[in-house]
Amino acid sequence: MTRRRALTAIAIPLAIALTVLDDAHAQQQPVTPQPSVMSSKSGIDLAAMDTSASPCNDFYQYACGGWIAKHPTPPDQPRYGRFNELQDRNNDILHLIVQDAMNAGAGADPDMKKIGDYYASCMNENTIEQKGAAPLDADLRRIDVIKAKSEIPAVVGHFQTVGTNQFFGFGSAPDFKDASQYILIYAQGGMGLPDRDYYLKDDANAVKVRGEYERHVAKMLQLAGETPAAAAAGAKAVVKIETSLAQASLDRASQRNPINIYHKMPRDEVKKLMPNFNLSSFMELAEAPPGDSANVTEPEFLKAVDQVVELTDLKDLKTYMRWQVIHSTAAMLPKTFDDENFNFFGKTLTGATEQRARWKRCADATDGDLGEALGKIYVQRTFGPEGKARTLEMVKNIEAAMSTDIQQIDWMSPETKKAAEAKLRDVANKIGYPDKWRDYSSLSIVRGDAYGNSQRANQFEYRRQMAKIGKPVDKTEWLMTPPTVNAYYNPLENNINFPAGILQPPFFSRTADDAVNYGAAGAIVGHELSHGFDDQGRRFDSQGNLRDWWTAADGKNFEDRALCIDKQYSGYVPVDDVHLNGKLTLGENTADNGGLRLAWMALMEHLKTEALGEVDGLSPEQRFFVGYAQVWCENRTDEVARLRAKTDPHSPGRFRTNGVLSNMPEFAKAFSCQPDAKMVSQQVCRVW
Repeated sequence: MTRRRALTAIAIPLAIALTVLDDAHAQQQPVTPQPSVMSSKSGIDLAAMDTSASPCNDFYQYACGGWIAKHPTPPDQPRYGRFNELQDRNNDILHLIVQDAMNAGAGADPDMKKIGDYYASCMNENTIEQKGAAPLDADLRRIDVIKAKSEIPAVVGHFQTVGTNQFFGFGSAPDFKDASQYILIYAQGGMGLPDRDYYLKDDANAVKVRGEYERHVAKMLQLAGETPAAAAAGAKAVVKIETSLAQASLDRASQRNPINIYHKMPRDEVKKLMPNFNLSSFMELAEAPPGDSANVTEPEFLKAVDQVVELTDLKDLKTYMRWQVIHSTAAMLPKTFDDENFNFFGKTLTGATEQRARWKRCADATDGDLGEALGKIYVQRTFGPEGKARTLEMVKNIEAAMSTDIQQIDWMSPETKKAAEAKLRDVANKIGYPDKWRDYSSLSIVRGDAYGNSQRANQFEYRRQMAKIGKPVDKTEWLMTPPTVNAYYNPLENNINFPAGILQPPFFSRTADDAVNYGAAGAIVGHELSHGFDDQGRRFDSQGNLRDWWTAADGKNFEDRALCIDKQYSGYVPVDDVHLNGKLTLGENTADNGGLRLAWMALMEHLKTEALGEVDGLSPEQRFFVGYAQVWCENRTDEVARLRAKTDPHSPGRFRTNGVLSNMPEFAKAFSCQPDAKMVSQQVCRVW
């Protein structure tokens, strides 16, 4: 129904390193363990295991086979894993919060009232149906009255403020080389399909998806009032325009190198990239504050936009703009729009067969637009100081392990080691929730106006981001809401962030032993810490500035080791003949491998002072690896497997497990694997 909005005006192209996959959420109250977990003394889910499988041949099947057999993908979720399982438990608690807010009286806390009015508006399908497509009228009229191409930039600028990125992305972000300050940023965008390759490749699946996409665009245009013939012609024009944008786009793997997406220039220089597109008019309506500089992530893309506007008929440009408005607002329109949106983006692209329940989608939308207001209540009800303290202790232990690792590696010079140690010391740890909550007092939420609430929330967030231009970066701000089951490292701020939502079973449990917790939560902590030193993170210094602090020889040594991981994962085939993209997934794979090793080192240090014996028939070393693997148990449809292989920087759970463990001799020793076993790599890849 709705996409979860990032908490920045546009997504920074250098994909700030997120630990995991989806926008899953954590539970809010202690979960009653499943019977299999109750019978476990260590915290491992014994019923999730398939002990008939050999751990040395396929450890993923050994640790997750039971869970996989019992948890096929539900009709409304094309991928279902432990993160989704956790979100399911969490959703029930979020449901109680938004229902309480919806039923709160006139004297309720202002944030609580906003949450309730927003959620109630989203849930009021009768009112949405009665209004029909009328909420679109004012937005579409802005486009309809355009008489000349010279008027387009101002209209595009306005739509940026309400969440519709036509032709390109625009917003604010820290300056890569002066990460203490925000500047404007222009980025490629304006395409409806999830990746440029869907427009450019000619394999059978890409051709099929393009055909279905054109049909979908035509249907949506028709629902908004176009005749069938005009909608069909308009859809062809839309696909043609978006294909031109795709041809000028940088591929995802190339975007991972921050050097490729940093081109700081004076605003007058930006204007020269688009001589036919009045950027002054655009920026005025886009409410851009005064300032001299901007980062144009892909200059050639802006040149292409200029040519598309110059060479395309005005009628077709207006149709494209209409489509982008309809596409970006479909979630808050009548059921015919919402269902058609799901038919393509759900069924065709991911293989889902049913929409998620309306209340779940509306709760997600509430979290997306009022995330810190909702998160504040979430934290009050669920997240105590004990969880924060135990997590911080684990973080400190894993940071100590990384310090030891830096000193012990033999491929890095003392000079670079010294700089790496300095960066590690400056890593800030943010756990649970913000120290200061966001002020939503200026955001108007009107009960019964789902469409308007969504747009006003977009505009509130956009203006909040624009107000940062020229000001110091606030490193205490979070890019995820507290209930989120995820974590991230921000290279521009050099901090690791663990929302309250992820600090729950099966990732972290107060009742699990340390071997299991270090394998699960510890590996996630290590993963995020390793991102500061992966192929992206290593390019930023301790203050978050894009700066090469490596000697040439050390940089070459890193690249050689990273290439090993690239080749390893490029050999994995998640579905049919579709291989993983080792370059796209390099950062996450490096962090997976490095993170588990750091967690192992921290556990080994811990075992020096607290002995852990055999529990549940497994040694502490074995429990560590099972705890890690059970985080990644999942099922996914073939459709979503193809989609993820093209767009997701994370590898599937099977390869996040087997690929990592095959690189660890400690694993082979723990399970007494023979040298020729499938889980024992003949060429161990290791960076950290």
